[in-house]
Amino acid sequence: MSLYALLRNCYNRHPTQQEISEAFDGNLCRCTGYKPILDAANSFVEGGGIVSKENGNAETNGTSTGSGGCCRMSNDQACACMRNQKSPNGFPLKEHNFHEQARGQSGSPVELIFPPGLKKFEPVPLFYGNERKVWFRPLTKRQLLEIKDRYPKAKLVGGATEIQIEIKMKQMDYNVSVFANDIDELKQFHYDEERKGVEFGANIDLSTLEHRLNEMTSLIGTEKSQIYQEIVKQLKYFAGRQIRNVATPAGNIATASPISDLNPVLVAADAVLTVESLSDGIQEIPISKFFIGYRKTLLPDGGIISKIFVPESLPQREVVRAFKQAKRKDDDIAIVTACLRLVVDKDFKITKARLAYGGVAPMTVRALKTEERLLGMEVSDSTSDAIISLSVNSLNNDDFKNITFGVPGGMAIFRRTLVTSFFYKFYQTVLQSFGFIRTLDGDAVEEVTRNFPIGKRDLDNAFEKKVLGKSNPHMSALKQVTGEATYVDDIPPFHKELFGVQVMSTRAHARIVSVDYSPIFEIDGVVGYANVDDIVSKQANMWGHFEDGKEEFFADGNVRYIGQCIGLVVAKDRETAARGARAVVVEYEDIDPKVITIEDAIKYNSFFNLERKIVKGDVESAFQTAAHIVEGTTRIGAQEHFYLETHGCIAVPEEDNEMKIYTSGQAPNATQVSAAQVLGIPANRIVARVKRLGGGFGGKESRCCQISSIAAVAARKFKKPVRIILTRSEDMLTMGQRHPFLIRWKVGLDKNFRFIGLKSKLYANAGWSLDLTAGVVERALFHMDNCYDFQNCHFEGFACKTNTASNTAFRGFGGPQGMFGAESLIYEVAETLGIEPDTLRELNYFRPGSSTAYQQPMNEDFTVPLLAKQVKEQANFQQLRAEVDAFNKEHKWIKRGLAHVPTAFGVSFGALFLNQAGALIHIYEDGSVLLAHGGTEMGQGLFTKMAMVAAEELDVPLESVFTSESATNTVANASPTAASASSDLNGMAVKDACDQLNKRLKPYREKFGPEATMKELAHAAYFDRVNLSANGFYKTPDIGYVWGDPNPKPAFFYHTQGAAVSMVEVNTLTGDWSCLRTDIKMDVGRPLNQAIDYGQIEGAYIQGQGLFTMEESLWLQSGALFTRGPGAYKIPGFRDIPQIFNVGILQDRPFKHLKTINRSKGIGEPPLFLGSTVFFAIRDALLAARKQNGKTEPLVGVQSPLTSERIRNLCGDSLVDLSIQAVQPTMDQKEFFVVA
Repeated sequence: MSLYALLRNCYNRHPTQQEISEAFDGNLCRCTGYKPILDAANSFVEGGGIVSKENGNAETNGTSTGSGGCCRMSNDQACACMRNQKSPNGFPLKEHNFHEQARGQSGSPVELIFPPGLKKFEPVPLFYGNERKVWFRPLTKRQLLEIKDRYPKAKLVGGATEIQIEIKMKQMDYNVSVFANDIDELKQFHYDEERKGVEFGANIDLSTLEHRLNEMTSLIGTEKSQIYQEIVKQLKYFAGRQIRNVATPAGNIATASPISDLNPVLVAADAVLTVESLSDGIQEIPISKFFIGYRKTLLPDGGIISKIFVPESLPQREVVRAFKQAKRKDDDIAIVTACLRLVVDKDFKITKARLAYGGVAPMTVRALKTEERLLGMEVSDSTSDAIISLSVNSLNNDDFKNITFGVPGGMAIFRRTLVTSFFYKFYQTVLQSFGFIRTLDGDAVEEVTRNFPIGKRDLDNAFEKKVLGKSNPHMSALKQVTGEATYVDDIPPFHKELFGVQVMSTRAHARIVSVDYSPIFEIDGVVGYANVDDIVSKQANMWGHFEDGKEEFFADGNVRYIGQCIGLVVAKDRETAARGARAVVVEYEDIDPKVITIEDAIKYNSFFNLERKIVKGDVESAFQTAAHIVEGTTRIGAQEHFYLETHGCIAVPEEDNEMKIYTSGQAPNATQVSAAQVLGIPANRIVARVKRLGGGFGGKESRCCQISSIAAVAARKFKKPVRIILTRSEDMLTMGQRHPFLIRWKVGLDKNFRFIGLKSKLYANAGWSLDLTAGVVERALFHMDNCYDFQNCHFEGFACKTNTASNTAFRGFGGPQGMFGAESLIYEVAETLGIEPDTLRELNYFRPGSSTAYQQPMNEDFTVPLLAKQVKEQANFQQLRAEVDAFNKEHKWIKRGLAHVPTAFGVSFGALFLNQAGALIHIYEDGSVLLAHGGTEMGQGLFTKMAMVAAEELDVPLESVFTSESATNTVANASPTAASASSDLNGMAVKDACDQLNKRLKPYREKFGPEATMKELAHAAYFDRVNLSANGFYKTPDIGYVWGDPNPKPAFFYHTQGAAVSMVEVNTLTGDWSCLRTDIKMDVGRPLNQAIDYGQIEGAYIQGQGLFTMEESLWLQSGALFTRGPGAYKIPGFRDIPQIFNVGILQDRPFKHLKTINRSKGIGEPPLFLGSTVFFAIRDALLAARKQNGKTEPLVGVQSPLTSERIRNLCGDSLVDLSIQAVQPTMDQKEFFVVA
């Protein structure tokens, strides 16, 4: 929709790449890795988005060639039109002009136009509501003032960007709302010649304000409009274009957020607000006096902000700059924001200083003491050191000494350091602006490089068949981009359907004293309440695979985390049910201890009865002979799945105790089994149906059972369909995340730097129940050696029992955590011993005849050394290394880093019984094929791949094969769609069914010849009474690892391997960074669908980049999850992907050793760990910065994710050192946030 709007608004021209980037701001995607979306959008750029195919590679060149050289105009061979171009997947591009295609042959529009009637529509004042709520829409300022005079507490609504959050997330209830965005008097903009500045209406939308301020710059010049350009700059990072189109300055100011992007600029500019009310008339209030406390202002209850005056800057005598640092560069709320302004006289003595900051106090504040000390000081080369020293010390020790260890909002060291770093950057700009360059530290003024992403995909596929191996489009792609794809909440309401909302615990560990749900019946539309008493037995209320670690569908007696389900309120709709849930009164009695973190669990000995060990050789004896021993600790935090579709289900009761459950889960079989359990009926009465998921990533493998089961209980109790769709906040609070891990390791090496022993203990934060933690811990142990032969190993895994939501499966399932331990070890050992990390790797890769720590031989399937060689050649690694080193010598504050990381990911379920699959194929008389199998479609293209397998095996066109859904009444006892094994398992099951059908059809093929269609074959077979249905089955051979067995079978059928190289640029003054380049090579065998595999590689990589850099889950000391939505939890956006992004697959291999479908490999999870290359590249940049700052010791224990906060705190310069010294905890102080 964003792209369509951009194209329509471009009228008769092509958009620019900058416009495309801006149009996509605010849009998040969790699956694709963004680049295919950008490639598609870039095809509308004239010449710039063209995709060329050269030497078997599809490359988005990303540069505009203009209209010159087109084959329609000359014979120039460098044609830029689309006739000779191909898409990133190798398909020919159709030449298109959006605006020409928007008109039919007759010239009449075929695209939707803005309704002419609305253009002529004359708005009128509106009022509507009921006894609870009323809504006004005035059209004049006078009407608005009268309403505010009558209803002083009325909530003014502009863009509603903040109010919607308050209503949805904070359950605020506003009885009187006034929509003020249709009042033209509050949207004016003009230049005040007498006062020398601009005055604009407080309700002008931010996009219009941005446009008018840019116009003002062209009118009065850049020097006078400095402050206006800083407003524009802050607006760019304030929010995406969609938000800026409706948000207003008045909303930003009146909200009085302490982390406002706009308010510090206005304070520094000495802006003046015009406040009006009927009782007090018109007042002018300097904005510097307007804020009086946290979310408090001088705005009277009956008043409005009507105008804002912002003076222009003084030419040649003034410098002003705005700054902002956030978790993510674009579309993110600030951690610290600032606007700094100095005015000097003709002798360059400071006559005015305005240092305004946000994010460092309960409101926007000025550094008054530092401002006062700066007055009268002379700006010059000779005084620069003195001014910087005075200001840094004054800011640290006086103005912001309140930023202490336990400060609300946390990040005390980072916030203090940003205050002084911003001033340092600003003062270098002052020196530069006034021509004092002798002492100028010019690098401090620079920002990190951010360009429009370009890249290549290697499209060569020597194993392409009639159908398999081709880059066929995802079969649901068009439905998904047009919004026609059906998800659970798109299913129309059933007759008499009810909506369920959970009553959730507000305590982390407590006894439930009482639950009073009687108030819900005072709410019109509430139908009832379900709880543990509605389940057939106490035993049926418990679910999970292990006796120690089962969890409850409904809390029974105690609650063990904030968010645990106590009961379910059902009502006519979500809003009513949510009101009812808030009305339930629960009385608690707290229980100690409250265990939140892994460290807490170790302290209180809080573990599940689950210990796993891998022992190979004698590690203690190896340590005794080691020439080098290195020890370390590695920690990796949680990661939220952030699938775009939250958990949802509909339970529909039918006759004879039957029930249909429509679910968004990855495991229909588990949904069926758990619903049968809570209802006390056989599984054959339950049909679980899954059309598709809007992303899963493991988060819907087991957790789907929680809501589908309580929905089933309520549906039976009230004998009506019950729908439950979690909000984003509810989903994040209750559904668990990737397991945080703490890994303690000790490694021994011989004199030649060969590993001879590794001992490690891995602690996983399981949450309050065991869920799938056993498998996660096991896989982490399996991957603790990654690609390396440690010879003697002793690994132990522990599951920590904490008072947090139960953590669960997530793409990689413990593998990334284990491999992160291994690669952290590589870097720390290399630095300690003074050798290159890749040298250490090459000395210790598995070799022919060696085996893993779990004693699985690494045979011809091991391709990591070859992948590493190919990806380094592709990236020109040695040249990049030289360029990075040269760049770092020339730059003080902007540093670059480079890293290479390999991965070897084992593919198979850890539980042997799950390595099976079934398929059901019907061939109809008309030759069409209906395919069902046990896998679910969650965007990863499984349905497309399986249809391709069936089409290839049955020798029919792909379009004749259709899969409707996944359901338990077509394929029974299906394993979850997980473990990167779904294509392997279901593909072989589909092949088995096809083999059966082909055997039956063989006589007819011989009779009718090779050109016969399936319609002819099926018609003849049907009339001969041949069964045209087949049930296929497959189980993975040659595996069966048993814990404790001294000679175990292999744990995995094979390993999917890869290697990546990433180069980053880091601003060590702010912690900001960008990924300049990433090159990936993957061993995927013979791909079933190359385009889908590339999508999986890129999407997994970006998800991994998020895991290791910006996605940080935080808890409060109470045990409540703080990061419960996109406002606090940041996944990568469009501008965060590598600016050069090249992906290829391993070449020159026959893959004859593979016994999988088409000799392919699973690809869903393995590339994710390669996102850690960005982590290690940032780490490399930090090493350069620390070395420059005199910190030469190895950089140990760097925690993941490597956020902007951790980056800045590790730089080792004097500014951060001052903050570290100032922020020391007292005996009773605790950090504001907790990392579980």
